[in-house]
Amino acid sequence: MPLRVNNNISAINSRRNLNRNNRELSTKLERLASGLKLNRAADDAAGLSVREGMRAEISGLKMNVSNAEQATNLIQVAEGSLNEVNAIMIRMRELAVQSSSSTVTDGNRESIQAEFTQLTQEIDRIALATSYNNQTLLTGFGNQVSGAASTALTTSNATGVSGVTISGADSGTYTFADAGADGEITLGNGTTTQTIRVATQLDGASVATGTQVVANFDRLGIQVSLAGAQVAGATGTFTDGDLDGTTINVTSATGGSFQVGPTDSAFNRIEVNVGDMRATGDQLNLSSASVSTIGTSRSAITTIDLAITEVAMQRGNLGAFQNRLSFTIAYTENEIENIQASEASISDADVASEVTDFTRAQILSQAATAMLAQANVLPQNALALLQ
Repeated sequence: MPLRVNNNISAINSRRNLNRNNRELSTKLERLASGLKLNRAADDAAGLSVREGMRAEISGLKMNVSNAEQATNLIQVAEGSLNEVNAIMIRMRELAVQSSSSTVTDGNRESIQAEFTQLTQEIDRIALATSYNNQTLLTGFGNQVSGAASTALTTSNATGVSGVTISGADSGTYTFADAGADGEITLGNGTTTQTIRVATQLDGASVATGTQVVANFDRLGIQVSLAGAQVAGATGTFTDGDLDGTTINVTSATGGSFQVGPTDSAFNRIEVNVGDMRATGDQLNLSSASVSTIGTSRSAITTIDLAITEVAMQRGNLGAFQNRLSFTIAYTENEIENIQASEASISDADVASEVTDFTRAQILSQAATAMLAQANVLPQNALALLQ
């Protein structure tokens, strides 16, 4: 090997290796200090892209859990108030039964009517006062079926439709196509149409006496109850073809939509509907109930029974939504855990591996420093030839 003075190749080589070891040492220090294997795009360009997408999804899922928990709280507020409404109506029924007997006089009934009126007003007050984050819940929350504008309901004596419930249905008018004879019913709003077959549930061409068939248009978010003769609350019997041309009108209202998924998709939202639970509303219809005479008292018993059933059904629906939300929370938390594990495998530093590499780089850096010192001494050998 030539003895050079102008260019110390050994020193240059030692310096190059020292710089490389120092860079690796700096990288390992950064990873150990941050706990991350991926601190900048240069560490893993493809991994960074995947990681940021996962981080965004995890952030959305965590907010979804919060949304579902708050939705549960909202429903609990509404259901708690309806529990008190139910208790009030039971007391109102007691008063109606008491006033229906000849053991009380018309003078006594005046006192009974005074309490009855106060209880009716209290139901209205509770409905108006029940709110969550300044949103009133019991005067119509979420989209509603308009009984007056839905011909399938207004002509229930001919159609046999005993009830319509919705879950996520868009506002608008839905029209039935029911040609008859084939046992198929089509419902659509001009944008989305769904056809279901009910022939296997019919007794011939009609709903069997004393039974009820639920036509579930799940793509539209509408369930239609079709009654047979002698079904409580029904005024007609459904026969194949009766629904042709009739409509269901869904009106829009504030609230009722909970975002429980990370994307802007219908399946990532849960729609909740709470009807008008005021005593003077169409659903409870207690505004005309009276216990001032023995005749009106007896009529009031039936009216209150229907109202109690309506409140119980609404509470049951709210309970079903609560259970659904609890499953949504459990599923979302499991999804967060697994996506977080995937994100960690890309992003997090393996401390054991990084410490090993750090120690290796530290030793090599110290060795390179020592060798650079030795390489810098080598040119001094040339002085011996000049003496």
